[in-house]
Amino acid sequence: MKKITILAILALTVSSFIATAQKSKKMKKVLFVVTSNDKLGNTGEKTGFWSEEFAAPYYELLDQGIEITIASPLGGQPPIDPKSADPASATEDTKRFDSDKILQEKLKNTHKLSTINQADYDAVFYPGGHGPLWDLVEDKNSIALIESFYTHKKPVAFVCHAPAVLKNVKVNGEFLVKGKKVTGFANTEEEAVGLTKIVPFLLEDELQKNGASYSKGADWGAYAVEDGLLITGQNPASSKLVAAKLLTQLNSKK
Repeated sequence: MKKITILAILALTVSSFIATAQKSKKMKKVLFVVTSNDKLGNTGEKTGFWSEEFAAPYYELLDQGIEITIASPLGGQPPIDPKSADPASATEDTKRFDSDKILQEKLKNTHKLSTINQADYDAVFYPGGHGPLWDLVEDKNSIALIESFYTHKKPVAFVCHAPAVLKNVKVNGEFLVKGKKVTGFANTEEEAVGLTKIVPFLLEDELQKNGASYSKGADWGAYAVEDGLLITGQNPASSKLVAAKLLTQLNSKK
């Protein structure tokens, strides 16, 4: 009887170990890259990343067991666009974001982008906001990182203003977006928020200038485009669509 009991315990232990190992093996890791810039050009106003564009994809992935690491050019606490914290534009995700003490602690201690190695992750995601237009677009670490993810056959995803960080990314000497279907914050949307003459360039124009096949949906409506490993969303309302497409790609990879 004792022998049978011991064997049963051993079998359960081995089964539990295998299940744990399989779960650990299957856990995917996604890198979130956010801006460190808090200046809206020379206006004297503050900017940063847009909270909804961070929160919606973050929880969409986290709730599906994805492990998320956050990085920024300077490391530490990244700036949040104060306009995105307006209660009038709050969603269930931003409310969860505001009360999530674990996440707030992670944000206070974002990793420096220069210390990140794409080999440690399965995909990269960039939330928007106007902040990235002044730092991540020109950041050499960000440019090299996106190129590395892409050439290693890993998904690269961006929403709203974040596709702007593709401006200087090249693969094999050609702009990554050349010939690719993409979207991003539309000229008409930029005009609607009154920042056409403030931003360093118009995202829609720049993507087309670099050879992208740009398309858009209705202003402020949910619209996302997937072209192979490249996933882009038009505006804040498109955040969950981008996350869903990214999740599908992650789940398709063993």
